[in-house]
Amino acid sequence: MKVAISSAGVDLSSQVDPRFGRCQYFIIVDPETKEFEAVANPNISASGGAGIQSAQLVAGKDIKAVLTGNCGPNAFTTLQAAGVEVITGVAGKVEDAIEQYKQGQLQATNKPTVEEKSGINQINMSSGQGPGAGMGKGGGRGMGRGMGGGRGQGGRRF
Repeated sequence: MKVAISSAGVDLSSQVDPRFGRCQYFIIVDPETKEFEAVANPNISASGGAGIQSAQLVAGKDIKAVLTGNCGPNAFTTLQAAGVEVITGVAGKVEDAIEQYKQGQLQATNKPTVEEKSGINQINMSSGQGPGAGMGKGGGRGMGRGMGGGRGQGGRRF
């Protein structure tokens, strides 16, 4: 039986990374023998879907449980569908988390611990069609009718 721990480093003395989908590494370990492998997380900089992709990566390693600080709804659902137990609220060193798990001190989580779309690179992707016409002298494309709160995209023509 193996568990996966979100980690900031490549060995058992590393700190648990509080993020699941965008952690730096996954430590895949057999809690009984302490044999482990560190897997670099290729999804750390993904523009979207990091949680799902990380969950699929981990689930493909035939693990029983994930130990992490937090887990979003998409990763949580993906892990549950794969039959992987999710344990959140884990902090400290990876080796300490393994011991706590072995001694039954960590409990499975029954719901995600972060909101949807809470990744580190979230950007407001609104269309810029605010309530104002904009004050620029270019050919802006704002759709508003107000007093200058728009964000037109036109360039000034000479």
